[in-house]
Amino acid sequence: MLDRILRFSAMHPSLALLGVLLLILAGLNAFRQLPIDAVPDVTNNQVQVLTSSPALTPLEVERQITFPIEASLAGLAGVEEIRSLSKFGLSSVTVVFDDDVDIYRARQLVFERLAAARDQIPPGSGSPLLGPITTGLGEVYQYELRAAPGSGHDAMSLRVIQDWIVRRQLLGTPGVAEVNSYGGLSKQYQVRIEPAKLQAYGLTLREVMDAVARNNANASGGAIVHGAEQYLLRGVGLAQSAADIERIVIATGRDGVPVLVRDVGEVICAPPAVRQGAVTADGNGETVCGIALMLKGANARTVTQAVADRLDKIAATLPPGVHIAPFYDRAELVGQTIRTVIRNLTEGALIVIGVLMLLLGHWPSALLVATVIPLSMLGAAVGMQALGISGNLMSLGAIDFGLIVDGAVILTENSIRRIAERQHELVRPLTAAERREVVVAASSEVRRATMFGEVIIALVYVPLLALRGIEGKMFAPMALTVMCALGSAAVLSLTYVPAMLVFALRGQVAERESPLIRWAKRGYAPAFAFARQYRAQATAAAFGLMLLAGAAALALGAEFIPRLEEGSLAIQMQRLPSISVAEAVRTATEAERVLLTFPEVTKVVTKNGSAEIATDPMGIELGDMYIGLKPPSEWQTARSREGLIAAMSDALRRRVPEARFSFSQPIELRVSELISGAKSDVAIKVFGDDLDVLRDQAEQIAQALTQLPGAADVKLEAIAGVPQVQVSPNRAALARYGLSIEEINSFVESVAVGREVGVVYESERRFPLVVRLDAASGRSLEALKSLTLVTPTGARVPLTAVADVAVTEGPAQVSREGGRRRMIVECNVRGRDIGSFVAEAQAHLKRTLILPPGYSVAFGGQFENLQRATARLAVVVPVALLLIYALLYLSFGDARAAALVFSGVPFAAVGGVAALALRGMPFSISAGVGFIALFGVAVLNGLVLLSAIRGLRRQGLSLEAATRQGAQGRLRPVLTTALVASLGFLPMATATSAGAEVQRPLATVVIGGLVTATVLTLLLLPALYEWMERRAARADEEV
Repeated sequence: MLDRILRFSAMHPSLALLGVLLLILAGLNAFRQLPIDAVPDVTNNQVQVLTSSPALTPLEVERQITFPIEASLAGLAGVEEIRSLSKFGLSSVTVVFDDDVDIYRARQLVFERLAAARDQIPPGSGSPLLGPITTGLGEVYQYELRAAPGSGHDAMSLRVIQDWIVRRQLLGTPGVAEVNSYGGLSKQYQVRIEPAKLQAYGLTLREVMDAVARNNANASGGAIVHGAEQYLLRGVGLAQSAADIERIVIATGRDGVPVLVRDVGEVICAPPAVRQGAVTADGNGETVCGIALMLKGANARTVTQAVADRLDKIAATLPPGVHIAPFYDRAELVGQTIRTVIRNLTEGALIVIGVLMLLLGHWPSALLVATVIPLSMLGAAVGMQALGISGNLMSLGAIDFGLIVDGAVILTENSIRRIAERQHELVRPLTAAERREVVVAASSEVRRATMFGEVIIALVYVPLLALRGIEGKMFAPMALTVMCALGSAAVLSLTYVPAMLVFALRGQVAERESPLIRWAKRGYAPAFAFARQYRAQATAAAFGLMLLAGAAALALGAEFIPRLEEGSLAIQMQRLPSISVAEAVRTATEAERVLLTFPEVTKVVTKNGSAEIATDPMGIELGDMYIGLKPPSEWQTARSREGLIAAMSDALRRRVPEARFSFSQPIELRVSELISGAKSDVAIKVFGDDLDVLRDQAEQIAQALTQLPGAADVKLEAIAGVPQVQVSPNRAALARYGLSIEEINSFVESVAVGREVGVVYESERRFPLVVRLDAASGRSLEALKSLTLVTPTGARVPLTAVADVAVTEGPAQVSREGGRRRMIVECNVRGRDIGSFVAEAQAHLKRTLILPPGYSVAFGGQFENLQRATARLAVVVPVALLLIYALLYLSFGDARAAALVFSGVPFAAVGGVAALALRGMPFSISAGVGFIALFGVAVLNGLVLLSAIRGLRRQGLSLEAATRQGAQGRLRPVLTTALVASLGFLPMATATSAGAEVQRPLATVVIGGLVTATVLTLLLLPALYEWMERRAARADEEV
């Protein structure tokens, strides 16, 4: 089959060129449409259910909202996990589905179940809504809305502009799922009632609420026929302004004079009494910002560009003095990362081309092989588009052009040698027909071995396809991309390369050896002789190196993947749970001023609490700080990220002692939280029922972690510490005065939050209409106790006569996972690998922590991902290695020969481990991918060499002559494939730009491993083969 394809291609080069032209067109079109992002989106498949209820405390939110929602979603098909967070005025339930469940199907299933939950949620306690269809990489663009001094725009005016001008226009941008508003002062029409005036007129708060609600509505009366026309009938009763609301009649007084709203209070435009979030920037106090959330699966590059273009157009529609100032644009990180990938690939390609021209000694053929590189990339792009794979650091960054051209190199090298030999026999250049026959014969001679080798290289990537979860989303697309590139290269080697070799090898062709090859051959002959003479000692030394490598591997440590440097920092600030919004703004502003003293910092924005749509539900005590940084080359305080973080941490701890700070990066922080509910490297989850017991156990764990080397930013999930004014109705007293629990609750609600009774429209804009008591009524505990209620008989009763008013302490939040309450102890790891840190932490807690019955502890965060990936690889990698051995057996038909070539795998691992140890790198999944690529090349070179030796044996050469001649003859292709594969990774191994952190371990393993693998292939493998054959022959003679 392969021979027929080779011959057909060589006979019809025009068809081969036509196929290449079609590949170029399809590949360019695929690249143009390929989604581009910095990193793969690893967020799990989840649906958020958000419920806002501003008047409820965390325990009431859990009892009245969160628990009914969780119960209604239990048993839903395809659900992996349900976790929730209940905070003051907010319930957030996250439903994690299997990755193979379509997101729209998942949302439909959740929406259907929510109907049952809504029936169980008390009226007025909020309605569950689904969060936007976005992911951890969804926050692609963030901007600040600024007003020039003297423009007359305050925080409320800016928030109205954001909500009703900027946000509404930005929502129409393709690929934008939601635009979240953060900070500023939301606008409400508030009817503020003075209790003294209300009592003077003998009215109740309920009467005011009912009157305002009844007098703010439109009605439709159908239509009236007027002659030949039909007029629509409307009753227009909506309030148009605060003055309209003030003129609403509440009741008629004893003297017959109507009592208006303005008689018992005032109507003003003001922010909500309770704010859930605030944004500060650059140490200048509060501001307003917007966050564009990208639709799941959209193209980050095109979405961010579309958002930027739309904002430019929106800027022209803003009021004078208001402008938009972007401070986070994902396109910058995407550009930096893709530039890193392109630079590494370009430099790798140039190195490969240089090596080919140097070692092949025939520049037309070297250039022909080099053209396989871009053509294979175009083929990979077609495959990526068909499979829905985005172009990013992982999918494109692991492609080694040396691996891709291995088959073409071996085929071309053999063709050059065979044509030179044929010309030497005929003492003249070959005709086109003769060249075609020689090229076909030379290609057929090595095509079987190279095809098996390419299949084996592709096969070693199969284990990555078995990964699930985060690691699967990161590395499975990379494996598919490499397979697509290898498949394209294999097809080109069968068709395009032999067809073009017929033209590239015209004229006089001499098998000129480059100086490097001549030098290698001079050194190889005595080394090969030495290995044959001292075969046992050399083999023992190799096995000794394997044992040393095994010991070194155990000491390497482990991490999931190296941290991708995003070019900016994110700091999570944690303060007392009881902090007020004003104090949170003050501490955030002070922290920003501290950070701005560092010359490396260009921008600081702090998001305190939650946004309008609480996709990241935080209390006001928490703040996420975004820190824009200059390029590392311009840093002065420190030369490394760790050094800069240490300096910042020390300054913040001294200047803002009332807060705790945890350092991360914007994408890393958001993705970690969405995946595991935590925002740190390691999350220790404590499960149980009693919040006080959970806190005690968590404090013990936190204390233990601080004693371990490498622990940083240790913190507990804020649960307790929120003071509450608890109004407990006295049922006997209520019965005596004819009052109800509902009246007491309405009264309490109206003191601070108020009750929404309608909407006020300003053209298309709509703002809540809220009735509440005036601000002075709830300003202090004494003022609250002095408030009076009106009984059905008109008597005035102090609140303290019908209820007990006391200050207590309650939880700041209640977290749940898997139907149980949960508390998290978080910490980051610095100066050591995560694997060894967690192992030490587990051992320490096992010795010191005594859990009460019914309580349990689980480790999460990055360690959980590493553990899951390692466990799966421990199963699938041996299976893949067995398949490789099976392919080798099919290729040779000899178990001993297959085992001999397969021995290249452990010997290659020796160099990979040594390279990691020398560079001080722990084992990671990135390094594991490097080992996978390494094993394929190691087996390929052994396969080619042993096939050549066995081929010479079949031609009648003696064992010794075949071994010596085969090893000498295959020196150039083995060296060439090893050099192009290793040097092709050299730019990745030495790169320092954005995104290089993930590539470095992979490249380091391949380069180091190919050194030992090549030595084994060229020295030990022929010697061991000769010994093995002699031993087999003696055994046959004895039989």
